Amino acid sequence: MTLREKKTLEERKKYVEQEIGVSLIALSCGVADYMPASLTNCEQMIGVVRTPLGVAGPLHIKYNKNEYQRYIPLATTEGALIASVQRGMKAIALSGGSVIHVERIGVTRAPVFLTKNVTESLEIKSWIAREHKKLAQVAEATSTHLKYLGASVHMVGKRLYVRFRFDTGEAMGMNMATIATSALVSYIEKKWSVVCTALSSNRCVDKKPSASALLEGRGRKIYAEAYISDAVLKDVCKTTKEKLVQTWVDKCAIGSAIAGTIGNNVHQSNILAAIFLATGQDLGHIAECSSGIITTDREAHGVRISVMMPDLMVGTIGGGTYLPTQQECLSLMQLGVCKTGEQTDFFAALIGGAVLAGEISLLSSLAEGSLACAHQRLARKK
Repeated sequence: MTLREKKTLEERKKYVEQEIGVSLIALSCGVADYMPASLTNCEQMIGVVRTPLGVAGPLHIKYNKNEYQRYIPLATTEGALIASVQRGMKAIALSGGSVIHVERIGVTRAPVFLTKNVTESLEIKSWIAREHKKLAQVAEATSTHLKYLGASVHMVGKRLYVRFRFDTGEAMGMNMATIATSALVSYIEKKWSVVCTALSSNRCVDKKPSASALLEGRGRKIYAEAYISDAVLKDVCKTTKEKLVQTWVDKCAIGSAIAGTIGNNVHQSNILAAIFLATGQDLGHIAECSSGIITTDREAHGVRISVMMPDLMVGTIGGGTYLPTQQECLSLMQLGVCKTGEQTDFFAALIGGAVLAGEISLLSSLAEGSLACAHQRLARKK
């Protein structure tokens, strides 16, 4: 029998062990709780990989005219990461908390159609703008949780790129969006006698860093801001606003420009990866979600630090969120129960606050000159 023909996890694991001559005992630890994942999350499953989990907090945020304190789970193997985020959270707490705003942009999927000519492409583009109600009816027939938000159309010769947007409530919703887009494609192909050459044309833009996502947004757009006083900068961050802003100019503004970076930030992907892994998010989306921008502005008695994250693809239901340890991590964050997207909006707000904390701390460490010694102290075997 081949690996694909093995029916149980244990059969597959034994087959691999025999084929390559190694023992995979550790992969079996805790596997019982993850058996359902072999049906919906992981094909040809042979075990479970466990990652150390830490917690930082409490994170103080001001969101929707209320103040919250929450602990943030971070799954990582990078020593010093959680300590750094914790320091940023302390600086934010002593400064009265961070202000968070969340905009629901929508999940996107963008098929490409091959038309007869530019004239036909223009006709279809105009038709799509007029037929919002009918297209919504077609898309929303595929799911009771999905709402059609609209479409933007881009033409390149005979090729017509249609970027559909959907509100998928509490779910990250990529599968819902794909199924809805498939229905829309069938409707458009029949209506116009054109051919869709790719259901996903890379115009989405899904799991790839892009200027498109930076400018237009995707999923949820986050604005996180904190005013850090001179006293907190000195006592907690061990630096000054002059050094902090100069480091931002040299690293984030100019450094990112000469590197051709999409967006500019200190290390947003670090915090995103740790939260995504802990809470069962799709790790592939870290590629697109990390293109945020950080700004620093000197003020009379401190510095105002802001993070803009234009593209955050997350959910509190679906995918890996149903796995037992991931469920507990979401519970640890004290998310509410809702079906209209507010729970995931709040989840996104917490992520924005955690990312801001990580940015503040590492930027301070660079300004202070303590990055190397921090990793020497915390991230190396003794």
